[in-house]
Amino acid sequence: MSYGAAVALQVAVYERLTAEPALAGVAIHDQVPPGPMPGLFVLVGPEEVTEASDKTGAGAEHRFAVAVISDAAGFMAAKVVAVAICDALDGAALTLTRGRLVSLRFARAVARRLDEGEIRRVDVTFRARIED
Repeated sequence: MSYGAAVALQVAVYERLTAEPALAGVAIHDQVPPGPMPGLFVLVGPEEVTEASDKTGAGAEHRFAVAVISDAAGFMAAKVVAVAICDALDGAALTLTRGRLVSLRFARAVARRLDEGEIRRVDVTFRARIED
């Protein structure tokens, strides 16, 4: 297996997140939006992929992060969105246009302050196992 399913996985994750009712009204991007900070938004990426073939066939493990970024005074708004992301993706049976998703699981989360405490960021990392 290779990096070949990366685009298919990102598209499926984006579609799942934009269809999640708990995330209605939350902007989801794959790059930081231009201009001033939009308040609260979600970034899909970055990703690390490792070869994970076994005797049953070719495969890859994709570890990707979904970040929640907020300029709210506390972490609550960002954490509420991070929980909705976890609920939407952990164990989800996404259909990919390339490869077959075997599993999608929560791996870790890190909440931190940026820009001298003005910005809150919660990075939620998932592990996806994809077979050819």
